[in-house]
Amino acid sequence: MLSSAWRSVSTSVETNLTAAYFRGSSTLRCLQRLAAVPSGGGSMQRRYLAVPVCPSLVKLQKLRKVGFRGMHSTLEDVKLEGMEIKILPALQDNYMYLIVDTKTREAAIVDPVEPELVIKTVEEEKVTLNKVLTTHHHWDHAGGNEKLVKLWPKELEVYGGDDRIGALNRKVQQDDSLTIGNLKVRCLSTPCHTTGHICYHVTTADGTGEGAVFTGDTLFQGGCGRFFEGTPEEMYEALCTKLSALPDNTKVFCGHEYTLQNMSFARHVEPDNEVIQQRIEWAKHRRASQDPTVPSTIAEEKTWNPFMRVHEAAVQKHAGGATDPISVMGTLRKEKDTFKA
Repeated sequence: MLSSAWRSVSTSVETNLTAAYFRGSSTLRCLQRLAAVPSGGGSMQRRYLAVPVCPSLVKLQKLRKVGFRGMHSTLEDVKLEGMEIKILPALQDNYMYLIVDTKTREAAIVDPVEPELVIKTVEEEKVTLNKVLTTHHHWDHAGGNEKLVKLWPKELEVYGGDDRIGALNRKVQQDDSLTIGNLKVRCLSTPCHTTGHICYHVTTADGTGEGAVFTGDTLFQGGCGRFFEGTPEEMYEALCTKLSALPDNTKVFCGHEYTLQNMSFARHVEPDNEVIQQRIEWAKHRRASQDPTVPSTIAEEKTWNPFMRVHEAAVQKHAGGATDPISVMGTLRKEKDTFKA
């Protein structure tokens, strides 16, 4: 009975704290929209939460915890021309992204594995959610689709490139397009991590501004996904042909907070690359405050990501002197699979 009573109390407290945050309660002194400048330009906003409760009972700082649920990173907003990207941490190290057209306030959610947080954010921001963009079928990306569709009162278009994706009703392939309000979305087929993996390139209607690409588990900051269902040739095509061809200032929003682990391997591959060391120090500072390290840019990835640098002599030397970039890609991935920082 005592255990049941405690669960009831804890659930009530959690619900009230969470609701208070998303309402922006003044009694909780919610400090929202504190500007921060992200890497590569643009505008980033960070939300803070201070709760007047006994420190011996619970500490809630910078939204690291909402109620009694831990968040691996703070919630942050990135403003680009014509769009806002709301970074929503999920599970142990995943990221969901709410893409909002600033003119129409129409929105799409990328990989909504935690539907409740998505719904609260949509309601708080007063946007119109009508699309789900799924990068691939793995449960930590597509596992919330069916629940979100069930909870959401209006019809949702659920996009993806794989029939294994839950609630899928809009299957897409290379160069298919869709819109989020006035924003244009181009689908990039990037099989390898899974056979049906899709990246989504989002731009303004006239193509101005930085644009953003949502890369799921294909391209990470400083790394790439495991080749679960593909080959080095396919990952080379994805990273070094399709994604590398995007404008250099395109913001890269990947599926996981893996930056420090990936950069450790990048430093192992290129120990004399000063850009890598600088990024490691920057990322350590960000993670010490539990701030996201996303986004990077396509241009930045070309300077530090070994899997996008397979043509570079230093990377080829590390891979045993091979000069064929696809062979280098395979060698690097095989080594990374067992690499310990």
